[in-house]
Amino acid sequence: MKLFHAALTAALLCGSAAAQQAEPLPYRMTGSVTLPSTDTGWDYVKFEPGGARLFMARLKDGLTVYDVDRGQAVATLPNSAGANGPVLLPQFDRGYVAMDDGSLLSFHLKTLKPIARTKLAEDGGLNSGTFDPATGQLHIITGTRDRESTWFSIDAASGRLIRSTRFAFRKMDDPAADGQGSLYAPARLDGIVLKLDSRTLAEQARWDVGCNVSKMKYLKDSRRLLAACVGDRPSVFILDPASGTVTARVAIGKGLDALVIDDQRKRIVSSNGDGTMTVIAHEGPDALRHVATVRTRPGGRMMDLDHRTGRLYLVSADSTEFAGAPGVNRYHPDSFRVETWQPD
Repeated sequence: MKLFHAALTAALLCGSAAAQQAEPLPYRMTGSVTLPSTDTGWDYVKFEPGGARLFMARLKDGLTVYDVDRGQAVATLPNSAGANGPVLLPQFDRGYVAMDDGSLLSFHLKTLKPIARTKLAEDGGLNSGTFDPATGQLHIITGTRDRESTWFSIDAASGRLIRSTRFAFRKMDDPAADGQGSLYAPARLDGIVLKLDSRTLAEQARWDVGCNVSKMKYLKDSRRLLAACVGDRPSVFILDPASGTVTARVAIGKGLDALVIDDQRKRIVSSNGDGTMTVIAHEGPDALRHVATVRTRPGGRMMDLDHRTGRLYLVSADSTEFAGAPGVNRYHPDSFRVETWQPD
């Protein structure tokens, strides 16, 4: 009987291995370009909607514009040292960049000509921002603070500051706009999602989602929210805003910093600082399935999706962590890479 069970187990393992061999690889790295760089870190990378230009916020090295069709950097925006989070709005021929000194840089998107660099926050850097089509406002959000976060609401067409609003949360991330008058805002360290009136930013509801939620996207077709968490419970989940219920959840790698949706392939991908990308099938309004874990480079936490081709562009750099300073990386000069990951 023991021999029978051993043989059955071996057969099942062989069958599983054969099935895995038959599965197509979700992504393959097909290119890697190394750019000149200092020892700086980086933050958001974002595609110009519908185009080939990838805008990479490289902090001390500024906002670098990388043409993915040509496979090369084509410009660095003037006066952009300290770039942290770009927002690109072709309908206004405008780009905005949240800067690490608390200023907001604006520029013409077509020509990359700077418009202004305006100080908004006096108590630290800005993180990033989100455009709300229902109001035409751009909400720029501060980075982590000791007590509260501030949102700076900007008229996206002109760059005019409309108001600033304070929230009693140390760390907030980009909200998702439903385009119908509501914003859904993650309060990361509190594990809470807020529903806000997009005109007044008044709170209408809040939901505890049980993890450090940092990414939030609105799914128009299903009227659901897709979100992701960092911390000790890294995951991607679906939230139904009609009930405040988490309807699906899948574990992901540690150190999440980017989340994309490939509607053509019904696929969700997170890039994670532990050197993985988690690939998830979106199988229905309330259905997620873990497909694969793709091994990348440690620190490869930031990427974006080229919606024209389905390719992912992941950035990373070589680094050293010294004894006595765990978790603090010193990046190697001239090692910043832009990797192309081709879907199968």
